[in-house]
Amino acid sequence: MSSFRKALKSKQRDHKERSQPGFRKNLGLLEKKKDYKLRADDYHRKQKTLNALRKKAMDKNPDEFHFKMIHSQLKDGVHVAKQKEEEMTEEQKKIMRTQDIRYVEMKRVAEAKKIERLKSELHLLDADGKQKNKHTFFVDTKKEVEEFDLITHLNTVPELVDRAYNRPTLDTLVNKSILGAVEPKTVQKLAKQRKLQYDELSQRIDREKKMFIISQKIQTRKDLQDKNKKVKVQKETTTAPAVYKFEAKRRR
Repeated sequence: MSSFRKALKSKQRDHKERSQPGFRKNLGLLEKKKDYKLRADDYHRKQKTLNALRKKAMDKNPDEFHFKMIHSQLKDGVHVAKQKEEEMTEEQKKIMRTQDIRYVEMKRVAEAKKIERLKSELHLLDADGKQKNKHTFFVDTKKEVEEFDLITHLNTVPELVDRAYNRPTLDTLVNKSILGAVEPKTVQKLAKQRKLQYDELSQRIDREKKMFIISQKIQTRKDLQDKNKKVKVQKETTTAPAVYKFEAKRRR
C-alpha cells in the first residue's frame, strides 16, 4: 500500500503560485488571498473605528460641562491640569497628622519663652534688619548748624560715634577703667557669638509663627465637626487657616 502511495505521489505535479502577467509587471507582485485578507481586515477595523467616533460625535450634548474644562489649560497642544495654590506645606501636614493641638500649643509656648529670654539678653541693639533709630540735635542758629561737629557734641572718640549703645564720653574713658573685652580678637569673637544668637532668635521666631498657624488650623478642623450650618468665607493658605461663618444658634 505504501509503495502505491509513493507511485501516485511521484505522478503529482508541484503546485506553483500564479505570477503577475507580463503586461502587469509594473504593478508589482500579484496579490494573493492571504494578502487580500490582511488588507480587508485592516480596512474594516478602521471603518469600525470611524463609525464609532462618528456616532459619539452625533450623540454629544452641546451643553455638556465638566470641571476639567475650567481647571485645565493647553500647553504645547496638550491639556495640563492647572496647579492649585498650596494650602499647607508638607511640614504642616506632617505635624497635623501626628500631633494634637495641646502638644502644638505647648511647643509654641515653650518657643515663645525662649524668644523672650533671648530678647532680654540681646536687647536687639544692633540686629540686622532692625529699623534704625533717629537722633535729632537742635541748635539755635544757622551758624551752629554749619559748624556742628557730632564728635565734639557727643564728647566721645570717632570710633564710637556710630554706636547706638555703650558709647562712653571722653571723661569716662580718661577717669575710669574700661570693663570687658578690649582685645580685637576677643571683640571679634564676641561679635560672632552675638550674630549666632541673633540667627537663633530669628529661627525661633519663625518656628513660633509656624506653630501658631498649625494650632489655628487644627482648631478650625475641630470646629468644623460641629453640625451647625457654616459658609467658607476665606480659603486656607500656608500662612493662615480657613475662615468660616457659622449660623447663629440660640442656646437654651
